Amino acid sequence: MVSATSQDVAKKAGVSVATVSRVLNDSPHVRPTVKRKVLRAVKALNFQPNRTAQRLRAKQSKVLGLIISDIQNPFFTSVVRGIEDVAYHNGYSLVLCNSDEDIEKEKLYINIMRAEAVAGVIIASTLESNPLVSDLRQHDIPVVAVDRRIKNQKIDSVFVANARGAYAAVSHLIELGHRKIGFVGLPWTCVPGKERFDGYQQALRENSLPVARSLVRIGDAKQPSGRARTLELLQSQPSITALFVANNLMTLGALDAIHECGLKIPDDISIVGFDDMPWASLLQPPLTAVAQPTYELGHKSAELLLERVKNPGARMEQVQLDTTLIVRGSTGKPRA
Repeated sequence: MVSATSQDVAKKAGVSVATVSRVLNDSPHVRPTVKRKVLRAVKALNFQPNRTAQRLRAKQSKVLGLIISDIQNPFFTSVVRGIEDVAYHNGYSLVLCNSDEDIEKEKLYINIMRAEAVAGVIIASTLESNPLVSDLRQHDIPVVAVDRRIKNQKIDSVFVANARGAYAAVSHLIELGHRKIGFVGLPWTCVPGKERFDGYQQALRENSLPVARSLVRIGDAKQPSGRARTLELLQSQPSITALFVANNLMTLGALDAIHECGLKIPDDISIVGFDDMPWASLLQPPLTAVAQPTYELGHKSAELLLERVKNPGARMEQVQLDTTLIVRGSTGKPRA
């Protein structure tokens, strides 16, 4: 006879597996009516919990959870390495989850982290305001936000100076003589997207240049989106002489679109990308880019999380890391 599982109990009770776990671990954060439903299902199915696993979870976990927004983005490769190095050095292992900018997937992974009682969670949140984080904190699981801050949550955060980096990129283009500069950006629902657009606007306004919405296109942070939005921009605004693209994958798409339109870089159009990737210096011409300290982002976020595990009452920290504009051959003066 096959033994019943926690999934069977969850299905019969009409609740999540995480709720079953909380009931079996006698968590106070379960409504009495829900608890009774779960216990009735346990009895009906003759469910026998894995006591060994429960005892292991009762001890302090040596597992950290990491939820990133796009595992295919090379930006996160270095971030994850920084986190993993700190975790391994301190005797912790790492569970990596990819939300793919999908709030439902993110919710699922947060519930799993809570049910497994991990020691702490590092998250690149899909939303600027994420109430799901409160569930972890209510279960005494510390959280650190990496790459993007989370509003209305008193948690440690590690992020880069997005607005300052974008401002430096656009100011560089203006100093070269460009006056009509297109912007291909990230969704404004995420903090980096909004901040990079803010930096773009600030540079234009400080140089008495208008912020024209006709020069702005917003994508989804992926390469096909960068190509499509850039094609729209080049076709509707053929007089632009420069382009600032707000992340690495969309920059690749933008380069495809520029070549598809038969334009030469930087003779016909200059381009700056946000994120400096290993391939940037290998392009022809090499790409001017805003470099982020990706490894340091991960390393610092893991250090903050482990410090929070040791000292839950410590003062919250908001760590902002600087970006660096690396000027290469993809930017030049506009044609006279």
